[in-house]
Amino acid sequence: MRETTRRTFLLTSALGTATVFLDRAPAYAQKRELTLLSGNHFVPASDDELRRQAEAFGKQAGISVKVDTIQNLQMPAKRAAEAQTQAGHDLVLLSHADPFLFENLLVDLGPLVETLGKKYGGWYPFAVESCQTSAGWRAVPWFWVAFPATYNVAHFKKAGLEYPKTWDELQKQGKILKRQGNPVGIAISHCGDANSTFWAVFWCYGGKVLEPDGKTPAIVSDKTAQVIEWYKELYRDAMEPEVLSWDDASNNRFILSGKGSWIHNPISPYNTALANKMPIADDINHHPSPGGPAGIHGAPGINALGVWKFSKNVEPAKEFVQFLFRKENFDAWIVASNAFNQPPLRDLADHPIWVRNPKFAMLPKEAEYAHPRGWPAKPNDAVRRVENNYVLPDMVAKAINGMPTRRAMEWAQEQVVQATRGQLKPAA
Repeated sequence: MRETTRRTFLLTSALGTATVFLDRAPAYAQKRELTLLSGNHFVPASDDELRRQAEAFGKQAGISVKVDTIQNLQMPAKRAAEAQTQAGHDLVLLSHADPFLFENLLVDLGPLVETLGKKYGGWYPFAVESCQTSAGWRAVPWFWVAFPATYNVAHFKKAGLEYPKTWDELQKQGKILKRQGNPVGIAISHCGDANSTFWAVFWCYGGKVLEPDGKTPAIVSDKTAQVIEWYKELYRDAMEPEVLSWDDASNNRFILSGKGSWIHNPISPYNTALANKMPIADDINHHPSPGGPAGIHGAPGINALGVWKFSKNVEPAKEFVQFLFRKENFDAWIVASNAFNQPPLRDLADHPIWVRNPKFAMLPKEAEYAHPRGWPAKPNDAVRRVENNYVLPDMVAKAINGMPTRRAMEWAQEQVVQATRGQLKPAA
């Protein structure tokens, strides 16, 4: 692949629905700096590639581009601080329902989204639902992170087991695997993985946080109680107490240690094993996220790019997003992440990396059963507050630690009520 700087610079105007191609960089009155705030990627080469593309765009556009990355757990507080002070970066990484949480402070990017959608085969529905608010497109879906199950084939083979097709099967198999000395692991803590897994399990049993109207709390139900009891039994019989304090890297370490048999997680542990030439890479494989009585559902991480209204570089920011979505650039970014970064546009998902390695083959298919957080309600700011405060894993943890299931549900529902009223502030 040629370097981006050797290619003709194509820009799409975000001011209308027509696509305009420029054969020269736009002329600005003076040298300016465009800034992007993102989270540290689990695959460092992905951040390296992003910075390389930022530099290439900057040289062609006549503007300095700076990419800042911070720990993902710090992102909610950092975004909230920039929104509060109306100062900071021009472009910001937004996750899940963030476009709804910051709806009034984000630039409408509808024309740009429409142009990209027409060019690359359309957007996956869950990506659309995560970024299109009642006020318009408040962000451009950027990439999503497949959230399959990762398992140690050798441990399952020793136990005479195939991988679990349902959450109930996981519960039964987990008991056998723990007795064998190879427990399973699901985070029940203040980390993104804990939220992602809870939504998947919850939906598979028919649970919901809000009714479809997006306002009426719906946590207190028999289905939620069933999920809590499922978690309690899995924790007791198939996991270790450490899952109550895991961060997003803990399940990676757990499976790579050789002790863990199964985790619900993106492909980062496998990529780590490959990058470090760890023998355990041969034993690690992936399978589709399990299903339940209500079907198969997933809540993969969906990330977007938003432009703050207080930015002084709105047009260059739009042009930079357009540049990142050029096929050769997005392809290079997929390769740098070793299949971690999944495109939200259908045509960009047609990449040989998922065919070349059989362990990646099923990853793009997760888009078929993915939902934005809050489903069956549409995403909204209340859902994002619930996530930022880890209400759902805390509900489970309270029950595990002895709180009656009914009281744990009622506590969580109280938090949801506060969130719908705007009274639940994001945790620092």
